[in-house]
Amino acid sequence: MSDNNLNPPNQSPVVPNMLTDDSRLSFRCHKDIACFNACCKNIDITLAPYDILRLQQHLGMSSAEFLPKYTIPFEMDAQGMPGVKFRPVDGGTACQFMTEEGCSVYENRPTACRYYPLGLLSIKHKDAATDEQSYALVSEEHCLGHQEDRPLSVGEYRAEQGVDVYDEHTRGWRQLILKKKSAGPSIGTPSKQSLQLFFMASYNVDQFQEFVLSDQFLGSFELEPELIEQLKTDKVAVLDFGVRFLRQVLYGEKTINEKENAHEAREAHLKKRAEETRELARLEAEAAAQRAKAERENR
Repeated sequence: MSDNNLNPPNQSPVVPNMLTDDSRLSFRCHKDIACFNACCKNIDITLAPYDILRLQQHLGMSSAEFLPKYTIPFEMDAQGMPGVKFRPVDGGTACQFMTEEGCSVYENRPTACRYYPLGLLSIKHKDAATDEQSYALVSEEHCLGHQEDRPLSVGEYRAEQGVDVYDEHTRGWRQLILKKKSAGPSIGTPSKQSLQLFFMASYNVDQFQEFVLSDQFLGSFELEPELIEQLKTDKVAVLDFGVRFLRQVLYGEKTINEKENAHEAREAHLKKRAEETRELARLEAEAAAQRAKAERENR
């Protein structure tokens, strides 16, 4: 969950063995263990869209409130694919939600926190339809949880930590990123607009909800009436629709049908906006000239 300074240089805390749901481990974290909260004092946590939504809802915050307070943007690859990480406390490396009693948002903690001490590994081969999911054991020197006599399977641990619903709503988004990595240059470099749409659809659920329910969007794409009603009230459905939308934006997959003459309607809308902008500029210039003339006459 974090980069641990106790590890010798070039020594990864991730045990390279590939684990499955049937693999066994022995682990327990609890308040009375000597290392309690240690992993929360030095965080480097990438957030998935569903992580952000759960935390927003827990805190009763909008996207506009949550993102600047609790996240830091970063680029996930050399082409600028946008990601977000947890923002630590000001001037430090600790999680903002860490308390002496433990995590203050424990019921809605992010995927990475739920999986620890496991690392989720998703590999998508170039010609494969979906990714392959496996796990690796993260063994950091400060963590004493591995010494606890509590054997269980990876599957049992995942069920205990409630990761299934997180994986369900993150899998499609993760596959977007894996497809880009596995396809490499064959899919081309995303445009600036595509990257902006990726950020909005992934992380700013409120803005994306407003975007897909706008007259312009609904006038361009064919959405089932039931889906439209769901998008009005269900933010999880908005995130899931965002993945569907991004598959079309990034990779040209026809996941949403366009209405007939939608392209022409968009072009007409843009032309009208450009004409309105020019007219507004003309009126402002005319008003400025009149003010200048009045000032000269009053001297």
